[in-house]
Amino acid sequence: MTDNIINEEKGKWYVIQAMSGHENKVKDNLERQLQLEKNDLPIYEILIPVEKISEVKQGEKITSSRKFFPGYVLIRMDLYSDDGDIREDIWYFVRETQGVIGFIGCGADKRPLPLNPSEVKSLMNQVKEKEEVVAPKIKYNTGETVTVKEGAFENFEGVIDEIDTERGKLKVMVSIFGRSTPVELEFWQVEKND
Repeated sequence: MTDNIINEEKGKWYVIQAMSGHENKVKDNLERQLQLEKNDLPIYEILIPVEKISEVKQGEKITSSRKFFPGYVLIRMDLYSDDGDIREDIWYFVRETQGVIGFIGCGADKRPLPLNPSEVKSLMNQVKEKEEVVAPKIKYNTGETVTVKEGAFENFEGVIDEIDTERGKLKVMVSIFGRSTPVELEFWQVEKND
């Protein structure tokens, strides 16, 4: 998928800012309006990069998605004509879409600048990597101090010794009667200390 996007000759990638939490609505509005338009606007793809995240709640693994860049939408299009002038029809089409705040990356002349090819390649590689891997919602590191917030050891502090992301479990070394004891806990049963 991403190799085709990177090598695509049509259009360049631009970043638009959307109202926070309305990225999907902006994407849907743009796609719906494109279908309704009778003239063929050179907008080829609209993308909201996301990654899959998982968390374990009460023993159940739940997978959801999280946006890489909250508040931003990527669009591959031909914003400029062959002579270098901005295409007003596309400019207003995007700018007037409900939920769009404006273009990101405008130059000194207030004209939107496309992402350069190396940025696009790097971004698409990140998207491809994140599509294939489900990351935990909260990232823990070994050696981190956490507080147990539920269970038999509630309010005890401990140090993370092992992390099992597949099962959503941590082995935490908790001090009980002056001795360091390993306790297996689920991710949701602990919280990071500041």
